[in-house]
Amino acid sequence: MDLLRSNLSRVRIPEPTNRIYKQECCLSFDTPRSEGGLFIDLNTFLAFGKDFVVWNYERTGNPVYLHIKQRKKLVPEDRPSKKPTLLAIGVDGGFDNNEPEYDETYNIVILPNYATLPFPSVELPEKVRLAVDAILLAESTERKEQLAAWTADKKQISSYAINLQQIDNGVTVPPSGWKCSKCDKTENLWLNLTDGMILCGRRNWDGTGGNNHAVEHYKETGYPLSVKLGTITADLEAADVYSYPEDDSVLDPILGQHLAFFGIDFSSLQKTEMTTAERELDQNTNFDWNRIQESGQEVEPVFGPGYTGLVNLGNSCYLAATMQVVFSTHSFCERYYTKQSLKSAFETAPADPTVDLNMQLTKLAHGLLSGKYSIPSPDKFEKMNSSSLATNAKQEGIPPRMFKAVIAASHPEFSTMRQQDALEFFLHFLDQVERQNSGSSGSDPARSFKFGIEDRIVCSSGKVAYNRRHDYILSLNIPLHEATNKYEVEAFQKLKAQKTSEGKELDSDEIIRPRVPLEACLASFSSPEEIHDFYSTALQTKTTATKTARLTSFPDYLVLHMRKFIMGEGWVPKKLDVYIDVPDIIDLSQMRSKGPQTGEELLPEAGPEDEFQSNKPSADEGIVAQLVSMGFNHLHCQKAAINTSNVGVEEAMNWLLSHMDDPDIDNPISQKADFVVDQAKVDMLLQFGFQEAIAKKALKASGGDIEKATDWIFNNPEASISSEADCFDATTSSTPTNLDGGLPDGGERYRLVGVISHIGTSTQCGHYVAHIFKDGRWVIFNDDKVGVSVNPPKDMGYLYFFERLKE
Repeated sequence: MDLLRSNLSRVRIPEPTNRIYKQECCLSFDTPRSEGGLFIDLNTFLAFGKDFVVWNYERTGNPVYLHIKQRKKLVPEDRPSKKPTLLAIGVDGGFDNNEPEYDETYNIVILPNYATLPFPSVELPEKVRLAVDAILLAESTERKEQLAAWTADKKQISSYAINLQQIDNGVTVPPSGWKCSKCDKTENLWLNLTDGMILCGRRNWDGTGGNNHAVEHYKETGYPLSVKLGTITADLEAADVYSYPEDDSVLDPILGQHLAFFGIDFSSLQKTEMTTAERELDQNTNFDWNRIQESGQEVEPVFGPGYTGLVNLGNSCYLAATMQVVFSTHSFCERYYTKQSLKSAFETAPADPTVDLNMQLTKLAHGLLSGKYSIPSPDKFEKMNSSSLATNAKQEGIPPRMFKAVIAASHPEFSTMRQQDALEFFLHFLDQVERQNSGSSGSDPARSFKFGIEDRIVCSSGKVAYNRRHDYILSLNIPLHEATNKYEVEAFQKLKAQKTSEGKELDSDEIIRPRVPLEACLASFSSPEEIHDFYSTALQTKTTATKTARLTSFPDYLVLHMRKFIMGEGWVPKKLDVYIDVPDIIDLSQMRSKGPQTGEELLPEAGPEDEFQSNKPSADEGIVAQLVSMGFNHLHCQKAAINTSNVGVEEAMNWLLSHMDDPDIDNPISQKADFVVDQAKVDMLLQFGFQEAIAKKALKASGGDIEKATDWIFNNPEASISSEADCFDATTSSTPTNLDGGLPDGGERYRLVGVISHIGTSTQCGHYVAHIFKDGRWVIFNDDKVGVSVNPPKDMGYLYFFERLKE
């Protein structure tokens, strides 16, 4: 006690604004449940495992710690599990995560000799008691906020319910035997509360569900509310009422009155259908594994170094799949594991190691690669005998909370609980790693993915320009016309159209997807492409040029991105349902750039006037000619066409009539750099999920045309992290000599070592899984589940990782 009193000056009572860590070690994944418990520094409120607390003492001199230890309570094995009724975890009505309960003990520990005093105790100094009480209270508050983030939004009362119009057309709805009025569907039926029509629900992305007759009826009539038949019971609040104009499940406070209008006695009805919320819950509890997750396969669990799972923090599978592949590469293993210890990373970290990317990457690397945490879960192990352990054992995995917080600090979207694009995260991650290592003496592991691309541009004069840039990924279009089973696909499309017209569903074994060879995707990247409105410094005018792309260097690891997400009708992102036939070994020698050729004449360097003419917006001469024929000034007509994005004569004329008195109407046409982006168009692109900076960049590149802007975004996935230093003007006529300096380069033959696959309709929803070739076999990494892959879905990848073969 005297020792504690002599160190009271090193004890602080936390303020409400202080960040307090008490669930996980800052340098490892030790928790209060670990063998040595967790030590919380009563000065900095950072937490350390038993093997690391002495490092903090040596570095800071802080001697007083709160030691938290948790031991599992004994719980009856036959405790029943409750079925969830809320899309939440750990709250009443939510998912029962079946986590065991723990007894928690506390002690005050004084380093360096680990002198121990029990807590609580009235003999402890008041300052220590207040500090510990504040820490424990903060933990409770933090846990409540964490749970609240998971709770789904409650249904709101529909603004259409109270004054809902109901048409007396003699309709009486029977208590059973319902059928869609427009097809033969007998499930997923909705009763329109205005006219009593019974119609089927929406068609799901995979072809199941209804035929959209209920929503089409709303579009035709405007009748706003429908209730799902089969969900109506005496508990009317549990019924599934949907508001089409509000586009959400809602509450109808007078639903009983609305149902009685059509002769429905709700008190006698029994529930036969799942509500929309229950169906969402059912999809979460009974996730469709499909081939990607190898459902129905006896996947043998794997444990040990390099086989550690990652706990899903809430739609964080994009992060888990990406980081598992990243840390299977030699460059990242070497940088953050074999050549950097936890202690050396801690010694160079700032006062708060939780905000240091180098420290948290080292922590994650040691957590994944050491094997310390890749052991069967004790809770599962206790209930198994040795014969069942091989196929049923499960590991707990490690939660990458601190790493996620650090990597998301410069990208707000990744700090949310929403699903994200694995490609966007991978590019952002590499960009942050490159920045972090730019001023350090250690090697930059991100460079093992980096390579050079050269565009060779031939204008109609026959002269050539070269444009070089760097990238981390090779983004490939999928040429569906190159499918090897195109005739089978055509037959399937006819069958699908026929069954849709008949209101019938396709069986899963009837679905035929196009199969496109990877070679065709690579050939599409290298094939010549026409560039319209290319300004030729040789001809001093705009012309049509031809561009071909080649690689100037070949990285240690080549990542291929399959452009499965395209813009469909109505500018709605759509996922291509296609298989890619990917061989284990690829040879890209035909894709290596040869640089300027003997006898080839380069385009002259661009001067100031060329720069102006190159950037000068061009007007549609057809629109200009029609306006000029009406008597308008030629320059004014050009400006009208340009400022209306060459949409049409009527739009240009309207602009012209409203801007004829502008003081700058007679000024020469300005460059594209002065192009003013329409904020309304930016907002429209933001609704599609694009970032504002990228939306503005795309609109500038496309002259304000939204459709062209969306195409530009999908065709330039690397734009979110591209820097001006990596880009060169398309009219550059000489090849930079040191552009690829320091980049890895070697042979052009690669072996497939990793696949990140995606399940779902868009990158903003669904699930990501990684398959990695390790120790001579394919292994599936599905969040915290790690096992030997039986049938890796190599034809369903979104990102493919190739390692260069050693010559």
